[in-house]
Amino acid sequence: MGTRSTMMNRRWLVVVLVFLLVGCEGAGGQLPWSDDFSDPASGWQVESDASAKVEYYDGAMRILVQSPNRLAWASAGREFSDFHLTVEATQVAGPDDNEYGVLARMQDAKHFYRFSISGDGYYQVSKYDGEAWEPLNGDWASSEAIQQGAATNRLEVVCRGVTLAFLVNGVELIQVEDADYRQGDVGLYAGSFFETGVEVHFDDLRVEKP
Repeated sequence: MGTRSTMMNRRWLVVVLVFLLVGCEGAGGQLPWSDDFSDPASGWQVESDASAKVEYYDGAMRILVQSPNRLAWASAGREFSDFHLTVEATQVAGPDDNEYGVLARMQDAKHFYRFSISGDGYYQVSKYDGEAWEPLNGDWASSEAIQQGAATNRLEVVCRGVTLAFLVNGVELIQVEDADYRQGDVGLYAGSFFETGVEVHFDDLRVEKP
């Protein structure tokens, strides 16, 4: 997985500067809150260009990455501090050498936590501080809890103060402590490495008190 890690770090430095899909200030963070993406006016910040499509699609949030070494995201335009987020993420098409997941406590486009899984069964938790990425669990690690390929995974992020926990399909993969970001927006994302056509649909999102 050394190649994956190196490629990820280089790609993110490019993408954060070149391809930003960022939420503006929006509704507050009253809990519980949920979205099944059946209403295109529910408030998510989405954009599309030649390299990616981010859109409400057939009752889900669809992210299709059409260029190599790119990622795209949708942000809720809300702000939460302590919360428990659950979302169903389905890889619909594309190579299994990919990444997709949840962005948490987003201060802006350059400061947030990221929970990533891949179609070939790996995961990573990291933090971006505007200049560099800090893996909070080391390099990408594998887990049998992740359903591989064209499958659905239930992703969970639990934030309580400085403690952050990350789960897949009911299995806690890692728990970390970090005090840098105490509140912020949430986002859903997908990304490509060398191959294009990564398509992930997100549905049945719920954010409630931890």
